[in-house]
Amino acid sequence: MLREPKITFTRVEPRISFWESPAAPKKHHAYPGGLLDHTLGVTEIALRLVEVYEGVYGATVDRDLVIAAALLHDLFKYYQYERDPLTGGFRPRSDWYFSHDFAMVAELTVRGAPDKLVRAVAEVHGTVPFSMVESQIVHQADTTDSDFVSRLQDIVWQVCRDLELEIEGVKALKVFYDAMKAVPIFEYAKIYYSRGRDGLREYIKNLLGLTGGKQ
Repeated sequence: MLREPKITFTRVEPRISFWESPAAPKKHHAYPGGLLDHTLGVTEIALRLVEVYEGVYGATVDRDLVIAAALLHDLFKYYQYERDPLTGGFRPRSDWYFSHDFAMVAELTVRGAPDKLVRAVAEVHGTVPFSMVESQIVHQADTTDSDFVSRLQDIVWQVCRDLELEIEGVKALKVFYDAMKAVPIFEYAKIYYSRGRDGLREYIKNLLGLTGGKQ
């Protein structure tokens, strides 16, 4: 599955690759390669949670199941998106008819995956009751990673809105996607926390070559 992350149970083709896909067009990891970063982040966080729950609470956790569920939980998200020619970012496909989590459950079932893996992947998004500690761990890791990066993106988005108000003809959404492609998000966070909102605005303005003002 990881070597060839393709849906085989129905005839559908992706419009972007897994490697270039965001985790979400706007909510979190909204940049090329964001889905890969999120997948790795969730996996690493989940493994740290396993260490805590085993060490502190004496829990017995199937680490292999945690790793598998973390790596697979969002794998088919790239099928849901396409490039947006207006913003330079990504947008949901209008012809997509499967939620990525349902698609993964169906694909695992067709491929004859173990029942406990199918159950774990079905549960990690929190839409059905948890029946295993492994799926709950991955769910918590998913929430932690997505919420953390989402908050950092909010900082960048607020500054992009400032630039739209400051400079004639600048559109915040396009600036946001250009900025997210230009520099790792933690670089923006570092600048924001050391120089403030105005300092980050000047940094992005210079980085993207934005000039001018309102008439």
